[in-house]
Amino acid sequence: MKRRDILAAAGVGLAATALAGCKEDSKSAAAPQEGSSAQTFNWKMVTSWPKNFPGVGVGAERFAKLVDEMSNGRLKVKVYAAGELVPALEVFDAVSRGTAEMGHGAPYYWKGKVPAAQFFCASPFGPNAQEMNAWLHRGGGQQLWEEVYKPFGVLPMACGNTGVQTAGWFNKEMNSVDDFKGLKMRTPGLGGEVLTKMGGTVVNMPAGEIFTAMQTGAIDATEWIGPYNDLALGLHKAAKYYYTPGWQEPSVLFELDVNIKAWETLPPDLQAIVRAAARDVNGDMLDDYNAKNMEAMEQLKADGVEVRRLPDEVLARLKEVAAEVVDASAAADPAATKVWEHQKAYLKRLYEYAESNEKDIYNIRG
Repeated sequence: MKRRDILAAAGVGLAATALAGCKEDSKSAAAPQEGSSAQTFNWKMVTSWPKNFPGVGVGAERFAKLVDEMSNGRLKVKVYAAGELVPALEVFDAVSRGTAEMGHGAPYYWKGKVPAAQFFCASPFGPNAQEMNAWLHRGGGQQLWEEVYKPFGVLPMACGNTGVQTAGWFNKEMNSVDDFKGLKMRTPGLGGEVLTKMGGTVVNMPAGEIFTAMQTGAIDATEWIGPYNDLALGLHKAAKYYYTPGWQEPSVLFELDVNIKAWETLPPDLQAIVRAAARDVNGDMLDDYNAKNMEAMEQLKADGVEVRRLPDEVLARLKEVAAEVVDASAAADPAATKVWEHQKAYLKRLYEYAESNEKDIYNIRG
């Protein structure tokens, strides 16, 4: 073979090798390895809320938008309202099974499956939003939460809070302890157990069914969240009396649930983005409720709604019964016992500080 033929053959070989390399590079770019920084994810989030419902529903949508923006589209989350993919009260089960990678709801909705869950959500005369956040993020509560949910294949994160709620809407005056006897009320969690012990009947239902139930007399009373959401549901058109304070829920924390197997497929940067977005929504939702509850209460009063405070003797009895209910509920489940004892000890420390500082400021300011 002549020298020029040898060089030509060599050139063809080099070109073929280079072309094969380009094809391999193209293949790698088109199909990134699992867990690589180039891989994209399309996830589903099921929620317990009506579509774009003020506060909670908007918070879930905000979370999805933040994740999309911060990940530059690498993690997209499609939000499903209650009933679109699964019923409102089956969010936890759907995430546990892997039907959806994510869920957004209130932990006490699944207390029948996870008794300790309600202590990460709300308890009568329990922690306010500041105290709950401090316990979770700085006091060891998050570690306990993850421990409780791990057997179900779910990773929980704080993702919103209502702040202090109202006692609710009633179709009759609540002047004494006896007025709770025979009362049919929509109220979940430990507050519902207190109502039962006071002689009432708990009727659980999602937000979308409350107005009709009140209007038709299927229930005599309801608490949902507070003025912001109550106004949106039109509850002032279905009940005569609006009572405060929200003894049953000084705050309600909402959770982001993530299927652990799905979580483990995310690269570290996307995991960090999910955590950051949840933390952002956790604070932003509380700000939203603080501002909008004030405005909605002003509107309700202007529209002639009669806002009343529960009598001192009623609140005193509710507090006594609540202490019995909370202790009994915690004692019935080993995990709940562990969580409640830990939370209770931390709340005592927080209260001692608040009593000598924040409480005085409120009282002096008036």
